[in-house]
Amino acid sequence: MSALVEWSDDLSVGIDEIDEQHKVLVDLLNEFHEAIQQHKGSEVASEILKRLGDYTRIHFAVEESIMRLLDYPDYENHKIEHDSLIDELNELVEKLQSGKKSVNFELLHFLKLWLTKHIRESDAQYTPHFISMGVKTANSPDSSLMGKMWGRIWG
Repeated sequence: MSALVEWSDDLSVGIDEIDEQHKVLVDLLNEFHEAIQQHKGSEVASEILKRLGDYTRIHFAVEESIMRLLDYPDYENHKIEHDSLIDELNELVEKLQSGKKSVNFELLHFLKLWLTKHIRESDAQYTPHFISMGVKTANSPDSSLMGKMWGRIWG
């Protein structure tokens, strides 16, 4: 079966740790897609959607922490986008678990569009700021964002 979202350079923000987290989100979305295609049932799909929501919250917390540490000027707007998706995911999981909504391709399409649009448009906007603050890109000799963060905190 084909993946719903294939990882490609146009989804990369150029910062290894963030790209790795985005790849996990893409993998979870593809796992959700596969569960729907294989008619594994709403219980399995709900469990995958819950994991997607849990990991999304972790990823957003990491991104937001980095944004605050690096004084990202559009932090507030970016956080509003994050909070909006978390609210939508929570609502979807609740509707699925209560039987008010079924798992379908419309839901999957919404998640795919939101994730890819958010990475390509919103997340891509912070890369120049992060680089201007000394964060190394994937092509840098030392591309460790976390090393840079610890250096800023403890340096």
